Amino acid sequence: MFWLYLLYYVLLMLISLAGLAISVLGLPGLWLMVAAAVGFSLATGGSVLGWQAVAVVAALALGSEIAEFLAGAAGSKNAGGTWRGVTGAVVGGVAGGIIGVPVPIVGPVLGAILGAAIGAGMLELAGGKASVQQAGNIAVGAAKGRFWGTVSKLAFGSVMFFVLAIYAFPLPGDLPESEEPATVGVPQPAADPWDEPGRRQLAAR
Repeated sequence: MFWLYLLYYVLLMLISLAGLAISVLGLPGLWLMVAAAVGFSLATGGSVLGWQAVAVVAALALGSEIAEFLAGAAGSKNAGGTWRGVTGAVVGGVAGGIIGVPVPIVGPVLGAILGAAIGAGMLELAGGKASVQQAGNIAVGAAKGRFWGTVSKLAFGSVMFFVLAIYAFPLPGDLPESEEPATVGVPQPAADPWDEPGRRQLAAR
């Protein structure tokens, strides 16, 4: 039982690392971690990772989404952007992160930041109400917002990973006790006629 739970734990950690990595691309990697935590808890019957810990992980994932959105929106808004700039920053950030995948580690991060800047600037220009200089300022603001949004998501994701790494590790005391095999239907040995009561009966005769 312990080795099976340990295998579940290794799978949980691998999926969590993958989720943390793809979250940089703007994909719902942290929610993949939440789904993996739910699956782990179900597979182990909640004896290792309780639902309270799963709820904490889900709350952290929700908090990361709110923090990332607020950071991205604030970056464009503070530079004078409209909803077009916010939309362009989100779409451009996801596209840029995917394009930057071939470059290890820094590629997705830089791609997401540049993509957010380009997307916000282009959509503001396409709206026809922003000058080139204004669109440039909005693009810079979107890039800053995307950067801080990515930093906040990685921070939340790292906390989630360590929570799972600590509370999901199976310990011998967390494992369910093995049940004794049932004895229903098992024939019991016949009474010995030469036991103490039998000898007493013979002596009485």
